[in-house]
This record gives sequence, structure tokens and C-alpha cells, in this order.
Amino acid sequence: MADDKKDNKRDKKGAKHDKAPAADKQAKQPKAEKPAKAAASADRAHDADQPHQPARLKDIYRKEIAPALTAQFGYKSPMEVPRISKVVLNMGVGEATADKKILDNAVSDMTKISGQKPVITKARKAIAGFKIREGYPIGCMVTLRQERMYEFLDRLVTVALPRVRDFRGISGRGFDGRGNYNMGVKEQIIFPEIEYDKIDTIRGMNITITTTAKTDAEAKALLAAFKFPFRN
Repeated sequence: MADDKKDNKRDKKGAKHDKAPAADKQAKQPKAEKPAKAAASADRAHDADQPHQPARLKDIYRKEIAPALTAQFGYKSPMEVPRISKVVLNMGVGEATADKKILDNAVSDMTKISGQKPVITKARKAIAGFKIREGYPIGCMVTLRQERMYEFLDRLVTVALPRVRDFRGISGRGFDGRGNYNMGVKEQIIFPEIEYDKIDTIRGMNITITTTAKTDAEAKALLAAFKFPFRN
């Protein structure tokens, strides 16, 4: 009996070893991308390969304005030619201390005008007369550079400023002595991106144009070459 049991155990072990090895698992294939995601990634890759056209004013500056300024002021190096480095839009919203929705509407308007999300500015110190505490949000600002800067200036000069009521030109006294120019806009509805029926109130903004010019004369000549309509 004992020998029979041993033989049965041996037969079972042999049967285990005699079993055919399990079939190799198929190599996991990478999951196929969803059609929408694959198409979007292909479009992004195609857009990256395509050369982006420069802004219209940027192309005009390289081909026409820079050579004209070089001939006018006698610059010896192309790096001496003044250029616009940035444009800053600043909108003060003091009423936001009473209602935060006013600030949200101002941010929405500036986003539409600039094409870029603005930064909320806060009070640096408390002013009891205006019921403002330190750190309260009181406005918003945005800094434009490169392509967006030139596109904004193009819309400002060709579309927005001619829509100002009784427009007779911008003042030539807005220079600060270091080549920078400041101007104010009383109504944001002069920009075509703003729909008059969807705004809560009329509000203005300050526009600062920073240039690399060393004198006000060079800065004014630069802006005049960009067709800024100065009064004088």
C-alpha cells in the first residue's frame, strides 16, 4: 500500500512537469490615442513647424522706420536705433472696495482689449478717506511685449483712437524725459473688442509706452513714424 501511494505521488509530480508551458503573454501594445487628441497633437505639431508671420507694425519697423530714424539721427549702429520695448495698460478701479464684481468686470474688459490676462493690483498702504485698507484690490494691469504689443498698438492707432469723440490728436506732452510716453483713455468702448451693451459702466485706463530712446525727441520721432496722431 505504501508503495502504491508513493507511485501515485510520483505520477502526479510527473504530470505537473509534463504540462506544456503556458503560452507566452502577448507583448502589451501601446494604447492607441483617441482620435480627437491625436488630431489636436498633429495640429499643434503642424503649427509649430509653420513660420509665424510677424505683426504688421513690427515688419514696418524693420523695413521702413529703423532706416528712416538712422538717416535722421545719424546712428552708427543698428542697436542705437530706438524701439518700443513694452506697453503697460493700467486700469484703476477704486469702487471695487465696495463691490468685487466691479473688479471682475474690469478684468474682463482688459482681457478682451489686450488679449492677455491682467494682474490685479493691490493697495500699498491704507487710506482712510477712500476707505481703502492695505492689500485691498484696487485695479488691474497688463504688460504687453513682442507680437501682442505691436498688434495692440496697431489697433490703438488705426481703430481705437479715431473712434474717440471729438478726437483732435493726442498730446505731445506725455513724455517723461527718458523716452517713455504716457496717455490716458477715458472710455474703454473705443476698442472694437468691447460690446457697449454688455458693459456695466464706462471706465478709462492709462497706457504707458516704454521705448529705448534716450531723449524725448527720439521717442516722439519713433512714435510719429508709427503714425501716432500728435496734435502739434
